[in-house]
Amino acid sequence: MRGWCSRFWFASAGAVAIAGLVYGEALAQSADRTIEEIKAETLARAQTGAYPTLGIDPADARDALDLIKTRDADEWAAGWSTIADRYMAKAKAATDPKEADKNYLRAWRLYYFGQWPAPTSAGKQAAYQKAVDAYLLHAKSFDPPLEIVRIPFEGSEIVGYLRLPAANVPRPVPLVLAISGLDSRKETVAETYAAAIGQGLAFFAVDSPGTGQAPVKASETADRMYSRVLDYLATRPEIDKSRIVVHGQSFGAYWAAKLAFTEQARIAGAVVQSPPIHHTFQTDFFRNRMYTREYLFDLLPASLFVYGLKSTDELLAFLPKMSLQAQGLLGKPAAPILVVGGTRDTQVPIADLDLLINTGSEPREAWINPAGGHMGRTASAWPDPVIFRNVILPWEIRHLSQTH
Repeated sequence: MRGWCSRFWFASAGAVAIAGLVYGEALAQSADRTIEEIKAETLARAQTGAYPTLGIDPADARDALDLIKTRDADEWAAGWSTIADRYMAKAKAATDPKEADKNYLRAWRLYYFGQWPAPTSAGKQAAYQKAVDAYLLHAKSFDPPLEIVRIPFEGSEIVGYLRLPAANVPRPVPLVLAISGLDSRKETVAETYAAAIGQGLAFFAVDSPGTGQAPVKASETADRMYSRVLDYLATRPEIDKSRIVVHGQSFGAYWAAKLAFTEQARIAGAVVQSPPIHHTFQTDFFRNRMYTREYLFDLLPASLFVYGLKSTDELLAFLPKMSLQAQGLLGKPAAPILVVGGTRDTQVPIADLDLLINTGSEPREAWINPAGGHMGRTASAWPDPVIFRNVILPWEIRHLSQTH
């Protein structure tokens, strides 16, 4: 079945093939990939445009991987940054603005992958900063422009990217608060949401707690930074504060789902793409999740980084506090929610999506890919950009048009 029904929208199983990524592989892995396995899988994903290598030229991936011989984090960062540096040099030497922009974009993607999945070393932190710099040079070409917003927060600041549609679009405009995931960044979602600008939507892109430039580590109370973002957005006369929806990807979907309950009065809806809700945070599941082959590598180090913890035992002891069920939120009044995911997801179990869909009195809408992995994706028929264009953005446009 393919199309909207009362509660669920399923992607046609017959139309979906799992190419390149082994979503159905057993969870029970005892160790992460070796460097040779990482290199082979990275190149395979680059050749099909699969996450997390979206937009990376396979030739660039091959050149970077040839420079990497071990799993050392700084060596990984250096390999990708060396290739990125070439594009930065080309961009700065270019006399044609379009040629310069093309090279800044390629440099950003390579630096970003150099810090992937988290800046856990000095080299990866340097690659992350270069990625931000390259993205902002790319953003200088944007029309309408991208605005860097700095919101004071608890002695630090929340850094976000705001883009409004063209000046001829009547104000105030609806807005999507777009939250990145564990290993994506606000730059990633800002690039994705460029497609919304032409549809008359604004967006505010922001990092998840513990990632990017977020001012706090992940915790059961870190959603307060998004409440502060909503405070700020309410002060902007160009934005219709009655028409704000939240979209979170993966770990970002956790925060979007939580905001659907805690900020129910201030948001018009939430799109939650593979949201961790309860089961993801339980010890037995997380122990098996740590080395799933669906994730390229270093899921455990990235998880420790975002929570600011030092050991697996510390992490496993802390995670149950993150459960929205344990926090007593499930079943409370919530903003409208669209749940997106895949039944073969080995990072967030389908049981978490089912729990969110079937708890509470408000109807939920859902798009579930029966052959999909994390985020509902497959490498061929349903890669991330297709899900965004065909599922998420149409729901946001439809919902924000109705909420006026």
